[in-house]
Amino acid sequence: MTVYVAEDFAPDEADVLRRYFTNLDGPVFALVNLPEVVKGALFARYSRSPKSLRRLFLDEFVGDLDISGDKSIDATVGLERAEDLYQRVFFEYGDDSVAQLGGVHLACEQASNILTKVLEWGRLMAYLEQSTRYIAYDARLGGRYRYYRDPDVLSSSLGTRYVGDMDRMFDTYAGLLPDMQDFFRDQTPKDPNDSDFVYRQAIRAKAFDSLRGILPAASLSNVGIYGTGQGYEHLLLRMRAHPLPEAQAYADMMLTELRKVIPSFLRRVDLADRGGAWTDYLADTHGAVAGVADQLLGAGPDEPSGPAVDLIDFDPDAEVKLVATMLYAHTDLPERVLEERVRAMTVDERLQVMRAYVGDRANRRHKPGRALERPFYRFDVLADYGAFRDLQRHRMLTIEWQSLSPHHGYTRPEAVDVAGFRSTFDEAMERSADLHHDLLQEFPDQAPYAVALAYRIRFNMQLNAREAMHMLELRTTPQGHPAYRVVAQEMHTLIAERAGHRAIAEMMRHVDHTAEPGLERLDAERRAEARRTAD
Repeated sequence: MTVYVAEDFAPDEADVLRRYFTNLDGPVFALVNLPEVVKGALFARYSRSPKSLRRLFLDEFVGDLDISGDKSIDATVGLERAEDLYQRVFFEYGDDSVAQLGGVHLACEQASNILTKVLEWGRLMAYLEQSTRYIAYDARLGGRYRYYRDPDVLSSSLGTRYVGDMDRMFDTYAGLLPDMQDFFRDQTPKDPNDSDFVYRQAIRAKAFDSLRGILPAASLSNVGIYGTGQGYEHLLLRMRAHPLPEAQAYADMMLTELRKVIPSFLRRVDLADRGGAWTDYLADTHGAVAGVADQLLGAGPDEPSGPAVDLIDFDPDAEVKLVATMLYAHTDLPERVLEERVRAMTVDERLQVMRAYVGDRANRRHKPGRALERPFYRFDVLADYGAFRDLQRHRMLTIEWQSLSPHHGYTRPEAVDVAGFRSTFDEAMERSADLHHDLLQEFPDQAPYAVALAYRIRFNMQLNAREAMHMLELRTTPQGHPAYRVVAQEMHTLIAERAGHRAIAEMMRHVDHTAEPGLERLDAERRAEARRTAD
């Protein structure tokens, strides 16, 4: 027997409602077939009305809807009222929270690997990016290799050189691809129990992984984005302030398309006294800090210094505070008193609390609660740009990165050496570095396009223990790319040994410290085929 009191709707009202709501008689329902701006406006009005959402929709948004004709979908219903509401609440009164109530799926295609990092920086958005592991970059697009051709560079005296050097790098990648596949077939013969498809996919992925470092950062990728109006507003403001012309060009294209579906959410972006002033602020502060840094610090050392992964900050008392946080919701003690009690506990007693809190984690998707957000770690990392691309997409952390250049050298996969292609790989790296050097003077913002993904970039990451558990367990799975596996493995080791947080490291029981497997994707492809067969 339910305690929910169902609403009564007249037959004509129910006829309208069932087009836009997944049920008419339950307390939980979804909105469908409506523009994002209408759904967002409905929720904004909902917070200040005693009416139910369905009644509010009928009374204030449907208006004089003509239902005598097509009774399927009328996606314009309530649109004018929604726009008016946003004009008042969002634009005039500045209630930004209403812009969190509508979202859009947006595709950004043929974006450089420099731009994709700009697109994917927002914390409260979702992204999927085309993978170098599954896409062969020897295929051409419109008869040309897939890399970004900056209009300013192409129209300069370096334009012909840019295209020629980029083509040669792609030629090297394309030429080595069949050779590396043959090499990995020789190294790991096909198991009779594996299908030709599974084996072929695993071999291709391994070859792609070994050669992706040759691809320049100008290589094109496709990115799918889902975000709220507020998320897109912040993203567009950052992009409009970014010094890279490609980012500014994509910001204009994104704004045009987003205004077709959520125009009210983005009304402020290009107004001089609103988004314009905000954009100027971002650009001015970026330029000011860059100028001060150059004045006070000058150029860095010729050779990279310090370890590749360095734990530079953590709380020595983290495990005591963590146990207190784990217990907090289960007592009526003030936190200060509770922490004193925990300090008086034995090590075994604290471990008892921790192990009870974490429980039996059968797999890495079983996540403990938010108490693990109390400890924090800050890492300074020097890794190749390919690894950075994968780690940068983790959003529940704070990340900053330096400009991509050949300054820190590059990583060359061991398989390339063993297969006998070291000199070919090195020639591509030299070509990349020379092109970057020649672009740098006239086009400092576009020069990173020339840098191959094998070159290292320095970045820092600050994250709490809960996010560390997620990231390190995910990025050390055997099917992961070796370049980021070693980074994640070292981060886990530093948490245990440098920070001395062995109990916290123990909680991350699905971190995999095994060596690089022969074919990373083989087991994953086997599981995928088993699921397909079962279906």
